[in-house]
Amino acid sequence: MDRCEHAASTAIIGSCAIGPEEATRPIAVVAECDVAEGIPAIAASCAGVRALVLVRMFSEPVGMTAELVPADGMCSDDFARVIARELGPQLRERFVECGLTWDEELPVGGLHPPRTPRFLASRERVMREGPLMTIAVCTRDRPESLAVTLETLSVQEYQRARILVVDNAPSDDRARQVVLAAARKHDLDFDYVTEPRPGLSWARNRAIEASDTEVIAFVDDDERCDRWWAAELARGFVEIPGAGAVTGVIVPGELATESQAWFEEYFGIRTGRGFARAVFSPETARRQSPLYPRPPFGAGGNMAFRRDALDQIGRFDCALGAGTMTQGCEDTAALSALLLEGGTIVYQPTAVVRHYYGRDYAALRRQLRGYGRGLTSFYTSMLVRRPSCVAELLRLGGQGARGQFSRRSQRLSELSEDFPRDLLRANFVGRLQGPFTYAAARLHAQRLGRAVPRR
Repeated sequence: MDRCEHAASTAIIGSCAIGPEEATRPIAVVAECDVAEGIPAIAASCAGVRALVLVRMFSEPVGMTAELVPADGMCSDDFARVIARELGPQLRERFVECGLTWDEELPVGGLHPPRTPRFLASRERVMREGPLMTIAVCTRDRPESLAVTLETLSVQEYQRARILVVDNAPSDDRARQVVLAAARKHDLDFDYVTEPRPGLSWARNRAIEASDTEVIAFVDDDERCDRWWAAELARGFVEIPGAGAVTGVIVPGELATESQAWFEEYFGIRTGRGFARAVFSPETARRQSPLYPRPPFGAGGNMAFRRDALDQIGRFDCALGAGTMTQGCEDTAALSALLLEGGTIVYQPTAVVRHYYGRDYAALRRQLRGYGRGLTSFYTSMLVRRPSCVAELLRLGGQGARGQFSRRSQRLSELSEDFPRDLLRANFVGRLQGPFTYAAARLHAQRLGRAVPRR
């Protein structure tokens, strides 16, 4: 047996089948590989689907590969060649930093550097000096997914963080029971509060009120956090001391259905900023307007703010966000407002969460319509709250229209041929609805604000 055959027989990434029928096979296998620990093989059972692999080096995420698995699987040597081909420049830089020689090839047996990688040395500093942090999980009637999210938060390596669950307009006490069970299981103290007014922004603002730490981080209740997630958000604040907010990367937890693959194609990591850190401030406004977040500055499922930055922008707009008529973009509004106020945002892609999208097409269609509605609601909110933005918004209008309708735009030109145009229409309909929806949502939020509930 040669080396390639031996590797294929002893190391496996994933198993494709999620049920006994061929129709249940996922669109892609989602997995991870740390090249410092060795290169695994990909099993023949995954043949015919893509392997979407998050590649790390000494735990640092450096990129993703997406490769169609051949009929007999992919042995370790072949997979190492794929990684070297796709991520060679990123790997070369890190090899040099830790004293290794890069010869365009990856050893399948792991790495043994002569000196500590700079990434790990910096992490030690972050673990000692990072800011005190509250991790806020805003949830509403999803106890099963909340339990999984809390499980991943319970094993965070960052010891300077506390966990707060905000139960938003709950219909029962299942979320509270989940929090109590997680606290008993892990012998940890979880904070739990309720926010009776429905809407994600109400819940986010309740988290700010209920915490007293320098930094408040937000994660969704259908995500799984990498065990170094909180530490890597803290890294952004430590290494860029002027940062008012730090955002991370969101990768898919699974791609089991076409609908999940289409969501990832339209909104996922491929259309984002990848795995290179980016810093946004007033100095970068010429390269990318604070009012045109494409690619996005970050997303609400993986972001953290300094408390004084949130106070500076007036916290979250309660007419925006999931659970309201506008359905989204409270996160985009907050990040854009911070930039407009002269603040700094750090995109820190080493802070990783995995998101589990809905599997069915109807849910995806509603989601894309909601995202479209949220986007134009966000722009309307900017006009209402910051009338001075009107000239910039008019200038950006043509750019946005080209991105939505022109087949030559980067976003539309990169969509696959089988991407349903019905989803684009749904997104467009949502955009038409946004301005009118925001007006109604703002009046509703004002009424809720006057009816301040007892804590």
